[in-house]
Amino acid sequence: QVRLVESGGGSVQPGGSLVLSCAVSGAAYSLAWFRQAPGREREGVAVLVSGGSTKYADSVKGRFTISQDNAKNTLYMQMNRLKPEDTDMYYCASKTDSQPSLHAIGFNNWGQGTKVTVSS
Repeated sequence: QVRLVESGGGSVQPGGSLVLSCAVSGAAYSLAWFRQAPGREREGVAVLVSGGSTKYADSVKGRFTISQDNAKNTLYMQMNRLKPEDTDMYYCASKTDSQPSLHAIGFNNWGQGTKVTVSS
């Protein structure tokens, strides 16, 4: 069983930046960030698979960067040029295959989430 604990959410003005962190305990082939607002489906934001390949949702390409520090067992997501529509609960997730998919199906371990609010 993989345990995932997110941190780093908060409130920021449009155009600002945040870094989300996810402490990972256990083995995972793929790690990803998802986001979800009340009443909406969970949306894949970025995925990092073993070997280093990444995939991003079109809405965040060029603004968000997913990365991992293996020594610290931590997954990160650098979020730049944030927009009000980025306001969501963000979740870290893991799965045991290496397909760079942003679909929630297949991800079998989830964190509790961290809230990001972008507002002026």
